[in-house]
Amino acid sequence: MSLVFLYLSALTPSGRLGLVAVAGLIPAAAVVSAGLAAGFLCYSAAGLLGLILLPVKSNALLYLLFFGLYPMIKSLIERLRQLPLELLLKLAFFNLVLTLFWFGLSGVLLPFLPSALNQTWLVYAAGNVVFLVYDFGFSKLIAFYCQRIDKALRRRR
Repeated sequence: MSLVFLYLSALTPSGRLGLVAVAGLIPAAAVVSAGLAAGFLCYSAAGLLGLILLPVKSNALLYLLFFGLYPMIKSLIERLRQLPLELLLKLAFFNLVLTLFWFGLSGVLLPFLPSALNQTWLVYAAGNVVFLVYDFGFSKLIAFYCQRIDKALRRRR
């Protein structure tokens, strides 16, 4: 499913970032349903196939460096059960990835940014706020998956 969403992200003229983010939900479902190893397997298979098959490699890079990897990072960090430390580590991971994109892969990141965000400090400030909203929403989606979908799947087994 991740690869399907990644391929759709390569075909659509708008909404690419959203579709790559949706592709990152699939490894999260694998982590919940089958464990961390399954999440990494899903992530790596979709990411590598994305690099091989997608006509737009930047979408596969976004998936490999952030959206596909984040569900496993989030799972590992949230095992600490210390909210301030969790937030600090999540923000550190996000800022590391943002720095990699901003300075190393600006051709991948810049097409997604509005022209108003042409200053580095503004990108980091806005990015951190958007990331925290993303993380909160992602947690809600994982909770929904656990309550509704995973529970229904387990009943059928």
